[in-house]
Amino acid sequence: MPPVFGVLFDGIAYGMLLFLMSVGLSVTLGMMNFVNLAHCSFAMLGGYVTVTLMNALGWPFFATLPVAFIAGAVASIVLERLFFRRFYNSNELNQCLLTIGIVFVSIAAAAYIYGTDQQPMQLPPYLQGSIHFRGLDLAVYRLFLIAAAALITIVLVVTLEWTRFGAQVRAAVNNQRMARGLGIDVDTLFGFTFALGGGLAGLGGALAIAMLGLDPSFALTYLIYVLIVVSVGGLGSIAGSFAAAMLLGVADMAGEYYIPALSSVLIYLVMLVMIMWRPSGLFGRR
Repeated sequence: MPPVFGVLFDGIAYGMLLFLMSVGLSVTLGMMNFVNLAHCSFAMLGGYVTVTLMNALGWPFFATLPVAFIAGAVASIVLERLFFRRFYNSNELNQCLLTIGIVFVSIAAAAYIYGTDQQPMQLPPYLQGSIHFRGLDLAVYRLFLIAAAALITIVLVVTLEWTRFGAQVRAAVNNQRMARGLGIDVDTLFGFTFALGGGLAGLGGALAIAMLGLDPSFALTYLIYVLIVVSVGGLGSIAGSFAAAMLLGVADMAGEYYIPALSSVLIYLVMLVMIMWRPSGLFGRR
C-alpha cells in the first residue's frame, strides 16, 4: 500500500484516542450545558490509577481499565455533588473559573504524590509490536485503540439516543421544571450523566498513557485538544465529536509526516477553518 495509508492509520488511531478522551465532555457540555474544564483531570486520574495498579501492585493492564473508569466516575460524582450542581444555572465564566481551578489543584496534587517525571508503563506482550500488512507495519496497540473506541461509540450512541435514560437526560436539559413535573429525578440523573462523562474520561486517560505519556501537566496539555474536538464537532453531537476527532487526528499526523515545520500549529489551522465554515460545528445542534 502507498505510505499515505500508514499516515491514515496512525491518524485514525490518534483520532480515536482524542475521541475517547473528549466524548465525556461532549456528553456533559453538549447535553447539560455545563462548561467542565476539569474533564482532563478525570482522564489524568484514570491514567495514574492504571500506572499505580500496574507498577505497584502488579495488576494486568486490562484489569486496571474498569478501575480507571470507576475512579473517574466517582471523582466526577463527588465534585458534582460538592461544587458543580451549585453552578448549573450560573454563567459560563463562573463555571470556567471553578473548573479551571480544579485543574490546577489536580496538577499540584499529582506533582506532590507522583513527582513531575513521566510515569513508566509496560504494555502486555500481546499489545506490543506490529502486524505487517501489504507493506505497512500496523501497531497492535493502535489497532486495539481503534476497535475499543468504535465499540464505546456504538454503546454510547445507543445509550443516549435510543434508551429511556437518554430521553430523560435530554428532557431534563431542555426543561428542568417540566421534567421534575413528570416525575424525573433530575438531580440523580445529572449525577449519573457526570459519572458517565468522568468515567469515560478516566478510561480514555488510562488508554492514552502508552501513546501520550503521563505527567502532572496532562490535565492542562490535552484539555486544549479535547476542547478543539468538541468545538469542531459541535455541541450535543457524539457523532460530531467522532468526526472531528478523526479529522484532527489525521490532520495532525499528516502534518508531522509531511510538514514538520507546521505540525505544531496545523491542528489549530484546521480548527480555524472548520469554525469559520461551520460556526456551530460539524454536527452542532445549536
